[in-house]
Amino acid sequence: MPPAPASICLLRLSALGDVTHVVPLVRTLRAAWPEVALTWVIGKGEHRLLEGLEGVAFVEYDKKSGLAGMRALRRQLRARGGRADVLLQMQVAARANLLSAFIPARVRVGYDRARAKDGHGLFVNHRIPDRPGIHVLDAIGSFCEPLGLRQQQVRWDLPVPVEAREWAAAQWPADGVPVLMISPCSSHVRRNWLADRYAAVADHAASRGWRVVLCGGRSQLERDTADAIIAAMAAPVLDLVGKDTLKQLPALLERADLVMTPDSGPMHIANAMGSKVLGLHAASNPARSGPYSDRRYCVDRYDAAARRYLGKPAAELKWGTKIEHDGVMELVTVDDAIAAFERYRADHPA
Repeated sequence: MPPAPASICLLRLSALGDVTHVVPLVRTLRAAWPEVALTWVIGKGEHRLLEGLEGVAFVEYDKKSGLAGMRALRRQLRARGGRADVLLQMQVAARANLLSAFIPARVRVGYDRARAKDGHGLFVNHRIPDRPGIHVLDAIGSFCEPLGLRQQQVRWDLPVPVEAREWAAAQWPADGVPVLMISPCSSHVRRNWLADRYAAVADHAASRGWRVVLCGGRSQLERDTADAIIAAMAAPVLDLVGKDTLKQLPALLERADLVMTPDSGPMHIANAMGSKVLGLHAASNPARSGPYSDRRYCVDRYDAAARRYLGKPAAELKWGTKIEHDGVMELVTVDDAIAAFERYRADHPA
C-alpha cells in the first residue's frame, strides 16, 4: 500500500449522475486510507443527494457566485486546514478549471489529454491514464491511480435516510405487483424521448399486469412531459412528479423493478440503488454513459444516430462524442422499448 496522504480534496460540482459515479472512488480511498481527511467541493443540489456520505466533509460552491464565490471557497478551505496534499480535479468545464486554481494543493490530478478541454491541463500536474473506450465511472475511478491505488471494487451504498425509505414505501402497497417507473426527462433536452412513446410502452406494461409510476423533478418541462404522458395513456398511472426530494429519490427508484429513462441522473442513481434500467440511447453512447452495472435492457440507437447525423458509424467517432441533434431520439421506437421491456420480463418471470 502506498503512503497515505493526510488530506485529499475532490472537485466535482455536477451533475447528479456524475457525482453518483464518484461515490465508488470515495469508497476506494476510504478502504485504503481510513484516516485520510476527504473534502469534496460540490454543487448545492448534488450535495443534497449525497449529504450524509460517511467520511466526507462537503463544501458547497454555488455556480452563480462567480469569482466572489471562488474567493469565499478558498477562505473556507483555509479555515478547514489550508493546503490539501492532493486535489482530484474531476471536472473539465472552464468554470471548474478556474475554481480549481482557488484550491491549494501540492499534487493536482486531472484528466488525460484526450479528455481534457478548456485549459484543463494548466491546472493539474498529474494525469489519469489515457484509456479510451471505458465507462465514465471507470474513468473517474482511475483518479486514484496516480496515488498508487486501483479501484478494484465498485460500491455505492448511497446515504438514504430511514425516513426517505419510509416515504417511498408509503407511495404504493407492497403487493407483489411489478413496477415500471418512468423518469422521462434529462437535463439535456435533446436526450429526451417523446411523450406519446412513453405512454405506449407504459400501456403495454400495464396490459401485462404492471404498475406504472411517473417520477421527476419540479421543473416546468418535467411537469409538462408528465402531463402529456398521462393524457396519452389509457391505463392508470401513479403520478409522483415533483413530489419527492433528492434524498427521497434514491429510495423511490429502489422500489422499482425497472426504470425507463433517457441518459440522466436518475438512470445512474437507479443503477446505484440496484434497480434495473431500461435506458433510451441515441444521443449518447450507452457503453460510455449508460447504466454501469447492467445494460441488457437498454435501447441502443447510437450507431444509427452516428450514421444519420455524422455520416459515419459509431466505431469511427471519438470516444465520448454526443449526438444531441434535434430529432435524434426519434430513432428510438416504441417497438425498441417494448422489446427491452420484454427482455426484462423474460429474465425475471413472475
